[in-house]
Amino acid sequence: MAAAAVSTPPRQPDIAYAPNYDKYLARVQRRLANETISKSLPDGFPKELKSDLVWTNENISQRFDWNFQLTAADIEELENALQHFKQLNKPNGFINQDTFPLPTLHARLREVSNEVHNGFGFKVIRGVPVDRHTREENVIIYAGLASHVGPIRGRQDHTFDGKPADVVMNHIKDLRTVYDANQIGAPAYTNDKQVFHTDAGDIIALFCLEEAAEGGQSKLSSSWNVYNEIARTRPDLIRTLAEPWPAELFDGKGEPYVSRPLLYYQPETETSAERLIIQYARRNFTGFQALPRSPDIPPITEAQAEALDTLHFLAEKHAVGLDFKKGDIQFANNLSIFHARDGFTNTADKQRHLVRLWLRDEEFAWETPAQIQNRWDGVYKDVAEENSIFPLEPYIRSSSKGGKTNQLKEDGTRS
Repeated sequence: MAAAAVSTPPRQPDIAYAPNYDKYLARVQRRLANETISKSLPDGFPKELKSDLVWTNENISQRFDWNFQLTAADIEELENALQHFKQLNKPNGFINQDTFPLPTLHARLREVSNEVHNGFGFKVIRGVPVDRHTREENVIIYAGLASHVGPIRGRQDHTFDGKPADVVMNHIKDLRTVYDANQIGAPAYTNDKQVFHTDAGDIIALFCLEEAAEGGQSKLSSSWNVYNEIARTRPDLIRTLAEPWPAELFDGKGEPYVSRPLLYYQPETETSAERLIIQYARRNFTGFQALPRSPDIPPITEAQAEALDTLHFLAEKHAVGLDFKKGDIQFANNLSIFHARDGFTNTADKQRHLVRLWLRDEEFAWETPAQIQNRWDGVYKDVAEENSIFPLEPYIRSSSKGGKTNQLKEDGTRS
């Protein structure tokens, strides 16, 4: 009697958080040689997107000035709004367009929101006088100005100091001198290169409190342009991106992963414009340092590994680098733009430090695909003003923290 065939469980492809171009090319050639590759797009998906949201580093600077330079009058208006809010003696969760009034700037900041949603997808406001203010005052100015672009702030963590809270601001800083390496599970808390990805939510707002001594360039790339190139050259990968993927959650609650597509297409209707949304973070499929991908959840496929690398390398090819300086606030459409950053070097007196808000503006908001509605609800639903926390010092948020090692204090001893 012939021996029964032994089936082997599928294995995770040879792919890491840091993309490897040689491995990528080898995988492409191997799949083209050994697999039957579809040459058609999924039903209903467009061959080409045509919009201002489609741009490359070769044409964006000629088509669009993304700089919004604050004038002396603008800064005076911000200073007046800061003093107005401080006199109210309210917690920072109550910062909004009414408590941080900007009578002249308001209309121009509403245009920034329109540009982010319906124009080229991003804008950089330059010149907030960071050195003039305390950390808390800078946070108030940042949140106040941002409330005129995206009035709704999203939740980035559910706990703070061991208690339930709506943490609405997150620090992006190298914390390797503060935390043991076994606790750092996301590149945001290192000086490593961050590969192209998206966050959660509609608008990402990043405020630069300090630049790195060297490196750390912020980069943006049009996901609509990336779609066009893949649709033209490898439509099979559009099919792959539009199928469910096992995305690890890293939140320590409930199910360890969720199955969902990375790409969503919404055709034009009588009441809404055509939308193409790509939502992914590479570490959810590869892991990162103290949060490696669990062997207990389904591996991604070879096709998905190729698609991940394709997204990154095409985004990198066409990306624009922003001269992101202290006092700048970058607003980007998280639904149409990938973002990344170069690795960097800090010194004792120059340490790259950004703070982040996830925002939503109901006036211009895109329809949220049903498959990611739960994730959006986790960000925006039931965020309470009185429960909103703006941490003044950096810490690792729950979904990015690995291991159980005690935190390192500034002097190197353990807490």
